[in-house]
Amino acid sequence: MFRRTTMLRASLAVAGMILFCAPGLARVREPNGAYAERRNRLRAHVDGPVVLFGFTGREDASPSYVFHQEENFYYLTGHNEPGAVLLLIPDTRNAKSPDNPPQSDRGRREILFLPPRDRRRERVEGPRLGPEDPDVRETTGFAAVEPFSNLRGELERLAKFFPNFYTLLPAVTETGYPHARNWLAWLQQALPQASFRQIADRLAAMRQVKSPGELALLRRAIELSIDAHLEAMRMLRPGLHEYEVAARMEYVHKRGGCEREAYAPIVGASFNSTVLHYNDLRAELRDGDLVVLDVGCEYSNYTADITRTLPANGKFTPRQREIYEIVLGAQNAVLAALKPGMTLSRNGSRSLYRIAYDYIDSHSKDIHGRSLGRYFIHGLGHHIGLQVHDVGDPARPLEPGMVVTIEPGIYIPEENLGARIEDIVLVTETGYELLTARLPRTIEEIEKLMAEDQSK
Repeated sequence: MFRRTTMLRASLAVAGMILFCAPGLARVREPNGAYAERRNRLRAHVDGPVVLFGFTGREDASPSYVFHQEENFYYLTGHNEPGAVLLLIPDTRNAKSPDNPPQSDRGRREILFLPPRDRRRERVEGPRLGPEDPDVRETTGFAAVEPFSNLRGELERLAKFFPNFYTLLPAVTETGYPHARNWLAWLQQALPQASFRQIADRLAAMRQVKSPGELALLRRAIELSIDAHLEAMRMLRPGLHEYEVAARMEYVHKRGGCEREAYAPIVGASFNSTVLHYNDLRAELRDGDLVVLDVGCEYSNYTADITRTLPANGKFTPRQREIYEIVLGAQNAVLAALKPGMTLSRNGSRSLYRIAYDYIDSHSKDIHGRSLGRYFIHGLGHHIGLQVHDVGDPARPLEPGMVVTIEPGIYIPEENLGARIEDIVLVTETGYELLTARLPRTIEEIEKLMAEDQSK
C-alpha cells in the first residue's frame, strides 16, 4: 500500500495534480489552469457564446443517489456541485456589432454562475460553494463568479451582439433525465430570436485526446482496477457466488480511494459468461465453469474498464483453452497493428476491428462446423475517460494521447462458453503503451497465479 501511495503522489506531482478537500471540487483534480486552457480552446472555435449547464442534483430521486457532474461541464470547469452554469464569450471579431461590443467582450471571457448558499440545506448535505464566498475565485479558477440569478440578463444582453449560441442539444433519443432538453427549452424561452447550435461534437473531439493530468487519473483508476482483478484471481473457486467476487473487487476499489464503480460489475459464470452486460450476480460458481469478470472503478471522475476470463477451479478445459487462445490471438493481432492512423471502426483498410474479426473467423469452428466470427457480437473497443464508453467517433483515426480499450470476445450460448479479454492502451507516437500490462493475460500466467493462491 505504501508503494502504491508513493507512486500516486509521484504521478500527481508530474501531472501538476492537486489534492482538494474544498467544496465544489473532486477529491483529486487537475489544476485550474488545465480547465482554463480547455475553455480557451473551445472559445476559439465558436462564433457565439457557449452556455453549459451542470447537473442540478435532481437527476435521480433515489435515496442512494450521489451527485455526479455532467461530464462536459466537468471537463471544462472541474466543478463538482449541482446547479452551476458556464458561460464562454468569444472574441469581439465574431460579434454582430464589432464596433459596439458588449462589456463582457472587453474584459470577461468566461463566467461561472453558482446558485446561492442554502445554509439549512447545507446542514443536511454539507457545505457548498456560493457566488459570494471570499475564496470562490481562487478555488474555482474563474475571475468572474456570479449568482445564477444574473444569468438570464447576461444572455439577453449578449443576444444583442451574437445571433448564435452554443449548448448541448438533446439527442434524438435522449434517455433518462432530460437534462439537455429542459435547459434548451429554458434558453429558447429566454432568447426567442437566437439560433442554438450543438457544441457536443466539438467537446467530444477535444475529450478524445487526454491531457497529462487526465492520464494520471486514468492510470490510478486502472491500477486500482488491476488490484481488484488480481484479488479476484486469488479468491476464485467453486462454491463462491458471483456477487461475492464482485463485492470483494468493489472493496479493493473503495479501499484504494475510488468514489464508485465505473459501471455495474459483470461477473458471469457458465451461460452467464455469454451475456454481454450480465449483472444479476446470483449464480454459484461450479467446478468447470468459465467466468467472465468485467469490472472497473472510477477515480476522481475518470474510469477504467478491464475484463478477464477465468476458470472457476483454476484450470481451463481443452475447449475453454481453445476459445480463450483464439480471443487472445485476436487481441495480440490487433496490438501488433495498433498505431496512430488506425481506427476502431468496423470497416475500412485501417480497421482494427476487421483484424480481430478475421482472426476469430479463421480459427476453429462451433459444434455445427461453422466459423466463429458470428460469435464476436460487439465492437472491438471504445474510448475511456470521464465516461466508461467515452465520447469518440470509432471512424476517427487514432492519435497520440487517446486511451482506448481492446476487447475481442467469443460468446457461444449453446456451449455455456463466453470469453472476453479487455485491456486498455494509450496511443503513442509510434504505437501504444499497454496500461494494463501488470494483469496476466496468458493461460499459463493465469493458471500459475490461481494455483499459487488456491494452494494456500
